[in-house]
Amino acid sequence: MTEISKVDSLIFDMDGTMWDAISSYCEIWRICFARHGAPFPFSDDEIKAYMGTPIDGIFDDLMRRTGVKFNREAFLRDIARVEDEEMPRLGGKLYPGVVEGIKQLSERYRLFMLSNCSRYGLRNFMAFTGTTPYFTGSLTWGERSVPKSENIKELIARHGLLCPIYVGDTQADCDETHRAGIDFAWASWGFGQCKGYDLKFSSFPELTAFFLQ
Repeated sequence: MTEISKVDSLIFDMDGTMWDAISSYCEIWRICFARHGAPFPFSDDEIKAYMGTPIDGIFDDLMRRTGVKFNREAFLRDIARVEDEEMPRLGGKLYPGVVEGIKQLSERYRLFMLSNCSRYGLRNFMAFTGTTPYFTGSLTWGERSVPKSENIKELIARHGLLCPIYVGDTQADCDETHRAGIDFAWASWGFGQCKGYDLKFSSFPELTAFFLQ
């Protein structure tokens, strides 16, 4: 585990780490399924299991499970467009202490967001929560279509980060972070379980207090 005194930046996942927007994502999928002529038969809990999976992977599995056959490229374009239109309105439920913590942490660290979401997902999150001024940069799967570990490496290179820590909520987040060669902080309040983390926090205020000690 890296000495905390050496940490110069924090990179945050979005879903399950900063907020719970499952109901909003389900509404977006319902809209898109309806536009393509089919009902959306999945519950919020079923969709929650996909959090952290790139949108094309979710699409492929839902097509397999439903047996419907949408045009893949057309559907993926549509759902990205609908998400960009609807998420600024729908938003999500922020976990306690997130906005206050981000403001405080930004006074000591360079803050970033990195997620397997659509191209504009992080921009929409920041606009909805009013946190845009506190983040130095961000990167999404929708921009580069590569594994999260590769996007972490890219973000580090772009911004010259010396000792970042990634904060996420799933085992996949942990594994991808370690593949990128940096430490992982598990947000245990989120959607997933995790083994092999470097740090663990039970709430965002606990995380904030730790990094501001």
